Amino acid sequence: MSKQSHHQLRIIGGEWRSRRLRFPAIDGLRPTLDRVRETLFNWLQHDIEGARVLDAFAGSGALGFEALSRGAKEVIFLEKNPKAAIQLKENLQTLGAGNAQVWAGDALVWLDQNPEPYDLVFLDPPFGKELLQPALDRLTLLPGALVYVEHESNLTPVFPAHWDEYRCKSTKEFCFRLFTVGEAATEASE
Repeated sequence: MSKQSHHQLRIIGGEWRSRRLRFPAIDGLRPTLDRVRETLFNWLQHDIEGARVLDAFAGSGALGFEALSRGAKEVIFLEKNPKAAIQLKENLQTLGAGNAQVWAGDALVWLDQNPEPYDLVFLDPPFGKELLQPALDRLTLLPGALVYVEHESNLTPVFPAHWDEYRCKSTKEFCFRLFTVGEAATEASE
């Protein structure tokens, strides 16, 4: 396999700090930038240790690997592209990470079939594919959970009313936001 068929990402903190992992060159696969990950994990620094994490639309796995490196209890990676899913499994094996799983399939199908709640969810779907809103609509989360969302700047997703935006930054190309999940409103009984 040629060196040009794989790219690398660097884990920026925790147990595997500075470790480099490969990911395949796939159209549309864009790992979360180092500076964005650094900001995100500064926001999350007290919430990663022992967390159950879902990395939906994992791609390179940059966010999930960063969470594992910083003490997450468990990470589930969802990735539809077979090459990317295989590379995620290989990277987990390289790191000796027994507390993570890769589900090679459609994240929306997985969310429909697995409504279990997580402490932290990363939602960074491929841009231009209209996947964010359907994913948001399928998430089942308990109060206190955290949700990281990365999306195109020109997109205006509808977030659940009981999610509170904790942090937000944006560039010309994309926004990244961190939400805390509050109590869902219940319908008044008649």
